[in-house]
Amino acid sequence: MMRYLSRWTIAAVIWIAFTSLADAETLAATVEQWGLLGSWAVDCTVGPDRDKGALLTYEIRGDGRVMYRRDFGDAKDDNEVVSATINAEGLINLMVYFPALHQTRESGLMLAKDGSLRAIYNHNERGEYTIRDGKFVKSGAPTLPLQRCHQRSS
Repeated sequence: MMRYLSRWTIAAVIWIAFTSLADAETLAATVEQWGLLGSWAVDCTVGPDRDKGALLTYEIRGDGRVMYRRDFGDAKDDNEVVSATINAEGLINLMVYFPALHQTRESGLMLAKDGSLRAIYNHNERGEYTIRDGKFVKSGAPTLPLQRCHQRSS
C-alpha cells in the first residue's frame, strides 16, 4: 500500500511541476501575443515622475515570470503578473500581486487601433475600484492613453 501511495505522491508532484511550468509559459505567451510587453507612458519624452506620469513596463524574466515594473522617478517597484486572460472584446485582464501592498489587483487593459494602451478597470480583492469603465472613480476623469516607449536607460 505504501509503495502505491508513494508512486501517486511522486506522480502528483511531477504533475504539479509541469502544470506550473505550462501555466507560466501560457501566461508569458498570452501577454506577448496580445502586445503588452515593453514600456508604456503617457509621454515617453518625459522622465518618470509621480506627477507627470510613471513609466510602466511589462517583461518576461529569465525564469519565465511575467513582471510589471512601475517607475515613478522617486520610487520603483516590481510586481508579478499572476494571470492574464483575453476576453471576447480583446481586453486583457491581468491579476498582479503587489508585495508592498500585500494585495492582488485586477485590471483590464485595451489596445486602441493607434497602438496606445488604456486602463479600463482596476480593483482590489475586495472589489474596490480605482478605475471603472475607463474613468478614475474619485475624479470621473477618463484614463489617459499610454504610448509604447522605446528602450531607454532607467
